[in-house]
Amino acid sequence: MNKNTLLALCSVGFLARFSYALARNPVLPLFAMFLGAGPEAIGLAVGISTVTGIFFKLPAGALSDIVGRRRTMLVGLCFFALIPFAYFFITSYAQLVVVRFLHGFATAVYGPVAMAVVAEVAGTRKGEMLSWFSSVAILGTLAGAPIGGFILSFLGNGNTHTPLAFNVVYGIVATTGLASLILGSKILLKEEALALQGGLKPRMSVFVSGIREVTGDSRILVTSAMEGFQNMTMGALEAFLPVYAVTVAGLSPFEAGLLWAAQIVTTMIAKPIMGRTSDSFGRKPLIVAGLLCCAIPFAAVPFLVDFWSLIAACLIFGLGEALVTSSSAAMVADMCKERHFGTAMGVFGTIFDIGHASGPILGGLLIGSLGYQTAFILMALVLIVVIPWFVWCVDEKQPERAE
Repeated sequence: MNKNTLLALCSVGFLARFSYALARNPVLPLFAMFLGAGPEAIGLAVGISTVTGIFFKLPAGALSDIVGRRRTMLVGLCFFALIPFAYFFITSYAQLVVVRFLHGFATAVYGPVAMAVVAEVAGTRKGEMLSWFSSVAILGTLAGAPIGGFILSFLGNGNTHTPLAFNVVYGIVATTGLASLILGSKILLKEEALALQGGLKPRMSVFVSGIREVTGDSRILVTSAMEGFQNMTMGALEAFLPVYAVTVAGLSPFEAGLLWAAQIVTTMIAKPIMGRTSDSFGRKPLIVAGLLCCAIPFAAVPFLVDFWSLIAACLIFGLGEALVTSSSAAMVADMCKERHFGTAMGVFGTIFDIGHASGPILGGLLIGSLGYQTAFILMALVLIVVIPWFVWCVDEKQPERAE
């Protein structure tokens, strides 16, 4: 793949991520609440799509190593394009959970393969290039949150939401998801054919050996786990910040969307800078600093009740997320052989999703039994406790300086 193709894939990623984000935050937890869900059920609805990634990111990444990236990526884009139409037919919480699980196949299949492509072409600039690619996708996520909140506020009655408002949101979700498939098809159908020629047996041998090699490296697993723990708090914040902002702090859905957008825009701007820094000076210190920057504002959120203090907490959390995510994926790619980039990104994505899925589910259970303040403090402490484990287990060689 050349640079023009990579640029085009960034466009596809923007459309796909916008579609996915619009369906997710703050619309999803508010839609679940509209259907009668409590805190525990809201957490499950938000986290269930990420559970899909836990089971399918590793197989998707490993499969792309042997059958080619383009076919695997097109399958993922089909889920972005087709599943959103199912939201129009949801009338119960149980149906919402099923649709969210199916929608999760979009990022489960497309995400790790796209990251593997970028890692292949980045050379010694993996941190910077993966961060730029991620930041373009984050632009889509950034636009999705406030637009979804604005539509609910504009078409609703105060903080009371209507079926029409949700249908308008999901109509835009379906349209942009379909656009990502159309654009992606034009690009990916021009790419090379199978990465490995031959019958089923040699392909399965490569598939199994790649998984065995990557999962047997404790450094890859521990580094991926740091991203997973960070994403545990991000998932909880994603699920319950809108609910907390609307029901406790008294903010509007639009303001709740802006809170999430503030976190996202900070991450988007900081990631390429932090990625380039990690390429030149090392990834490990940035990951440690990022975990601390996420833990402190996360613990503070349920003690804040006005818009501007919540914005400040989201900005600091977004910086912490940038520090962790700009370095962790690149560090995993540094540790594995190029022919196994798909598998490595699949392992990374699986652990990433375990954290992301556990955040809303664990957060819902803790909030339901202990309240917001105790729940958020306990989850923040996890980020601090795992730092010595990471420092002890992962040795980092000084990276080659990026040109």
